[in-house]
Amino acid sequence: MLTFLARRLAAAVGTLLLSSVLVFLAVQALPGDVATQILGKDATPDAVAALRSTLGLDQPAWERYLHWIGGALHGDFGTSLVSGDAVGGDVAAHLGNSALIAGVTVLFAVTGSIVLGVLAGLYRDRWPDHLVSTVSLVGMSVPEFVVATVLVLCFSVALPWFPAVVLYGPDASAGQLLPAVWLPALALAIVMAAYIVRMTRTSVIDVMASEYVTTARLKGLPTWQVVTRHALPSALLPTLHVIALNVAWLVGGVAVVENVFNYPGVGKLMLSSVQNRDLPVIQAIALISAVVYVVCNLAADLGALALNPKLRTRGRT
Repeated sequence: MLTFLARRLAAAVGTLLLSSVLVFLAVQALPGDVATQILGKDATPDAVAALRSTLGLDQPAWERYLHWIGGALHGDFGTSLVSGDAVGGDVAAHLGNSALIAGVTVLFAVTGSIVLGVLAGLYRDRWPDHLVSTVSLVGMSVPEFVVATVLVLCFSVALPWFPAVVLYGPDASAGQLLPAVWLPALALAIVMAAYIVRMTRTSVIDVMASEYVTTARLKGLPTWQVVTRHALPSALLPTLHVIALNVAWLVGGVAVVENVFNYPGVGKLMLSSVQNRDLPVIQAIALISAVVYVVCNLAADLGALALNPKLRTRGRT
């Protein structure tokens, strides 16, 4: 088990290192010049050269990368080229707001999709399966911004139960943002749950046809006990990585939904930073997204380790 954990941690560190290099190179390859963007097209060449020197853009790329990654390891992502504030504090404020949406989304999407997936698997080719499969297929086919727009029309315009847009800034408290969290979270949960439902359904069908589940049934165990004690742990194994990928997807998927609702989260910050070519902010958000992806996959591996005794005993003789 220790060897398994060591390999996963080493792979996670290597993935993050490679991701940081790719993020830095991708941001540096963006067209245009930062100094010209800040000063405007009418700036003199001397002014542009002076600003490039101030920002360190005249240094070799490898030196700028080492300076950036060294600061990032200590929580220092540099200074915003637009606001002049520390990138870390600005991103942290927006990231906290996005975490509020993500937490509500994961709570409803994961629990609801597992229940619906198990229900569809147990009632295969019957009306509950057809209903759940049809709804999940629609959820997979419709983009999240369309779902968000429909929810606004239904629950903000036709039925004014929830606010359509957020009027607060990134410094708003959780209590101020809470009324506006439900529609974005629901939009993301609908799209996210569709994939988990499909995987859970397939896993439950495969596990319920296995020999050890058949043996448990022949022993006279109740159906709920067969499902919860024998089938569900094995059925969740392939579903864990789908859940991990969808949780990591929230970092990108939330950008579109936040823009629809004008929600002051990290997705909206990313869009505005791309428009303003604020490279330090873009790099910080991209690196944090990579960290979230790696952590989610590592958590899925640990969950599989807890559910599958074979992984804990692998290598023992």
